[in-house]
Amino acid sequence: QVQLVESGGGLVQPGESLRLSCAASGSSFSMYQMNWYRQAPGKQREWVATISSGGSTTYADSVKGRFTISRDNAKNTVYLQMNSLKAEDTATYYCKSVSGHRGYWGQGTQVTVSS
Repeated sequence: QVQLVESGGGLVQPGESLRLSCAASGSSFSMYQMNWYRQAPGKQREWVATISSGGSTTYADSVKGRFTISRDNAKNTVYLQMNSLKAEDTATYYCKSVSGHRGYWGQGTQVTVSS
């Protein structure tokens, strides 16, 4: 089982930046596809970004050009750099690891964008 712990959330103003981190347990992190999702109050959880084991990245249209997903395999950590934040980015952000048919979720970290 993979344990994932997100951190880095907080309250920021529109236009500001945050960097989220997700630390994973285990020795096979480099083999995982890593993902960020988010869930706003009253809405379904939505996919935000993915980084493959090889480092390829994909993004939801709503965050493309503003968010960057990256990984540090030596630290078993995936990051989500969020720039030019908007009020509609307010949500709980979750990371998810995928390996074969197995997926594991973190507990989430809250991001609030408000003036």
